[in-house]
Amino acid sequence: MIAGVAELPGAAALRRRVTSVLDGFLEHKAGTAAKLRMPAEVTECLRDLLAAGGKRLRPLLCVSGWEAAGGHGTPETLIKTAASLEMFHAFCLIHDDIMDNSGSRRGVPTVHRRLAEHHAGGRTVLAARQVGVSGAILIGDLTLAWSDELLHVAGLTPRQLDAVRPLIHEMRSEVMYGQYLDVTAAGRPAADVEQALRIVRYKTAKYTVERPLHIGAALAGAPPAVREALSAYALPVGEAFQLRDDLLGVFGTPEVTGKPSLDDLREGKHTVLVALALERADISQRRVLRSLLGAPRLDEAGADRIRELLTATGARDAVEDMIGTLRAQALRVLKTAPFPPCAIADLRQFTAIATARTS
Repeated sequence: MIAGVAELPGAAALRRRVTSVLDGFLEHKAGTAAKLRMPAEVTECLRDLLAAGGKRLRPLLCVSGWEAAGGHGTPETLIKTAASLEMFHAFCLIHDDIMDNSGSRRGVPTVHRRLAEHHAGGRTVLAARQVGVSGAILIGDLTLAWSDELLHVAGLTPRQLDAVRPLIHEMRSEVMYGQYLDVTAAGRPAADVEQALRIVRYKTAKYTVERPLHIGAALAGAPPAVREALSAYALPVGEAFQLRDDLLGVFGTPEVTGKPSLDDLREGKHTVLVALALERADISQRRVLRSLLGAPRLDEAGADRIRELLTATGARDAVEDMIGTLRAQALRVLKTAPFPPCAIADLRQFTAIATARTS
């Protein structure tokens, strides 16, 4: 949801190269499907999701990791590896939207909603929805497989592949566990800040920032000191990134976030923002929050009441303070990190953009 990543130096050109790799890969897959007389909507749905926006954040950070480890230029093998991370992210989005029952993503219908409409003819509404969900699960699974295929046709040397593969495996496991923690905590508002922060670390900080940086650095043959410094930087900035995202999910607008503004509140997401509000609320405030958070039919009036309480309890300001502390921690790491000056400059700018107020 974070706006402004496009301002990073060279981001537009890198995004175009990553997008070109993804487009070429999907064009080939669409041609193969046509020859086999397989449904065209499979590759069309994925292509349209990838084309609907997104900042290509993980690919950009993969390139930043390469530069931090002293990599020169942006070889095609690096771009293809970065593109495989974006393909994996698309898989995560497709399944995440199913779990969240989201109607839109990046301003367009989610894959499961689009498939439900596509297959609505001759079916009840309920049956069409079920087909949409089932089809989206399968497209997501295929997207996961294709992300692995993209990595293995990237042209990496055996040494590079051996260095990257364990990181890919760890990244996938971490985000799945993070998502599991998120799903099982949703709908049960609790004043458990520690658990909310654990979800943040595994669902976002490691998956979105740390592992892409590690993967790019591994391609450049990063020594342990570089990888340790990247982790010391990535975890606080990644946590701040998600805390900002949580604020946008409640107080932002769909034009900024690309998602309906009620989704997180209707799901009763166990965020640091909510946990702090419940921790600080009085009995009356807590009762209202528990009655509204996670309500499937929550309307704008109810959401506004939640927003009022998140502000009145001091939770919103507390999260802003946490973002500021984490941002400062990440910037301190960069002062002594063993990265080239150009990489430090880029990561400083990313820190500013990812943690900035946007609403």
